[in-house]
Amino acid sequence: MAERPDPVVTTPYGAVRGRYEDGVAVFRGVPYAAPPFGPRRFMPPVPPEPWDGVRDAGSFGPTPPKPPYSARFARLLADPVVPGDDCLNLNVWTPEPDPAARLPVMVWIHGGALTRGSSALPVYDGRAFARDGVVLVSLNYRLGVEGWGLFPDAPANAGLRDQIAALEWVREAVGAFGGDPDRVTVFGESAGAISIGALLASPRAGGLFRRAVLQSGAPEATDRDRVRRMVRRTAARLRVPATAAAFAAVDRRRLAAAQAAAGRRAGPLLGGPAFGVVVDGDVVPRDPLRALVEEGAARDVELLLGWTRDEHRLWLAPTGLAERLDRLGPLALAGARARCRCGPAVPRGYRAARPGAGAADLVGDMITDHLLRAPLHRLADARDGAAAPSYVYEFAWPSNLPGLGACHALELGFVFDTLGEPDAARLAGPGAPQELADAVHGAWVRFACGGDPGWPAWDAAHPVRVFDAGAGAEPRTEAGGDARAAAGEPVVAYGPRDRQLALWERGSGSAVSAPAARPRPGPSPRGTARRSVAARFRRSAGARRP
Repeated sequence: MAERPDPVVTTPYGAVRGRYEDGVAVFRGVPYAAPPFGPRRFMPPVPPEPWDGVRDAGSFGPTPPKPPYSARFARLLADPVVPGDDCLNLNVWTPEPDPAARLPVMVWIHGGALTRGSSALPVYDGRAFARDGVVLVSLNYRLGVEGWGLFPDAPANAGLRDQIAALEWVREAVGAFGGDPDRVTVFGESAGAISIGALLASPRAGGLFRRAVLQSGAPEATDRDRVRRMVRRTAARLRVPATAAAFAAVDRRRLAAAQAAAGRRAGPLLGGPAFGVVVDGDVVPRDPLRALVEEGAARDVELLLGWTRDEHRLWLAPTGLAERLDRLGPLALAGARARCRCGPAVPRGYRAARPGAGAADLVGDMITDHLLRAPLHRLADARDGAAAPSYVYEFAWPSNLPGLGACHALELGFVFDTLGEPDAARLAGPGAPQELADAVHGAWVRFACGGDPGWPAWDAAHPVRVFDAGAGAEPRTEAGGDARAAAGEPVVAYGPRDRQLALWERGSGSAVSAPAARPRPGPSPRGTARRSVAARFRRSAGARRP
C-alpha cells in the first residue's frame, strides 16, 4: 500500500507541509506573526513575511522566552523549551484538510500565570479533538515582561494583542485546513481563561469566536501599580531604566532570570506584584468583568465556565506551604482576610462549614472563591436569560498523588483526552480513569459542535455539572447543595457553593466586584493595616512563585 503523502495547505503567507499522525493531519510551528525581537520587541505583533515554496510544519516552533519552573513544580508541570526567534506560531490538528469540510474549530490558549507554558506541551496534543471531528488550533503568545510588562514607551497587553493576531489568522486561514471560521470556540485554562475574559470584553476581538470556555480563570484586570512594581523590580535587578527601550537591549535569557527573581515572593494565593491584563483604553478599554456583568458585553457568546474543587492544592502541596499555613493558624486567616479585603464573618463562615479543615485549606478556599468562583458565579448570574446560555462545571476527581486533591490544572489531561501521555501522570498519578476523560472531553466537543455540553444551562437553580469518578456516582456537595442525578446520568449539583459564596455578599462586596482598574483614593488607616497584614502574611508563609 502506497504511503500517504504529507498534507500541504496554503495559508495567507505561504504553503505549509504537515504530517499525518494516526490519520490526523498535523501542522506545527506555523507563524501567525513576525518574530517579536529586534525593533519589534515589546511592540504589537505584525504579520509574518510571506515565503516562497512550501514551509515545513513537522515540528513545534520556538517557544517564547520564559524562566523555568522551580524544581518542586517541574516535577508536576512540564514546560518544554524550543529555541528560536519565530515564537509567535501556532499548531493545527485537523481530520480533513479540505476547505469543503467546514468543521467546528477550537482554539486553545494555554495557562502558566502569563509567565510560563507554551503550546508544545504533550498534554495539549489535539489528536483526540480531530478524531472527534474538530479542528484544533493551539498558539504561543509572549510571556512575562515581554508580553505583559507595562512601560511608558510601549503599548500595554502585547501578549493579548498576540492572541488577537492568532485569532485573526484563524479567521483568515482555518478554512483551508477544513475549519469553519464562523464556528470558532476559544478555550483556555488559568491565565488562558483570564485572557479569554479580556478577549470577550475587547472590541478588537469582536466576531472572532462564537463560543468560549473559561477553565479555572475569571475575567479580571490587574491593578496597573502591581504590574509596574514587577517591571521596576526587574529593572532594578538589571540596573536599567524601567522602559521598553532599555529592556529591549537586554538579552532575553538574562531578562527572564531577572523577572523570575523579582517575582519570587509573589504567587496566586498570597498576592504581590504580578503580570496581568491591564485596562489600556485600547484592546482592553474597561475592566473585563465589569464590561461583561454590568454592561452586557459578549451576551451573544455561549460560555462554559468552571473550576477544580481544590484549585489551591497545586500551590500548597509541592512547596510545603500547607504545613506553614496550618502552623500560622489565625495569622493565616488574618492574612487571607487582608488579601481578600473581607470582614471577619467570612473566615468564620468557612470554618463553620468545614470544622475539621486546617488553616491552609480554609485560606485556599477563601482566596479561590474570592478570585475565581465568586466572579464566575456573578458572570453566569448576569447572563441568566441571555440568548446565548452559560454552563458551569466543577472538576472534583482527586489526583492519585498525595496532597494534590482535585488541584489546579488537573483537568487538562481529561479535557484533551491525553491521559496516556506521561506528562499527564505528573499531576494525575497512575491509573487515572479513562471513562472520566471520555465524559469531560466529550462535553467540550459537544459544546464546540452545538453549544450544549450535555447538562442544564445556568439559571436561578444554579446547576453545576460535577465531574468525578463514575458519571452516576453520588456527588460530594457542599452543605445546602441539592444533587439530582439518576444512575448513569451526568451528575448535576444545584447550588453546591451558594452557601459559602453568600458569605461574601454579606461580609464584603470585593469578591464579586471588579475594582482593580479604578483609580484608588489615598490610603486609609484600615487599608494600610490590611496591606501590612497581607505583607506580613506573605513573609511568614515564605511564598515563592513556581
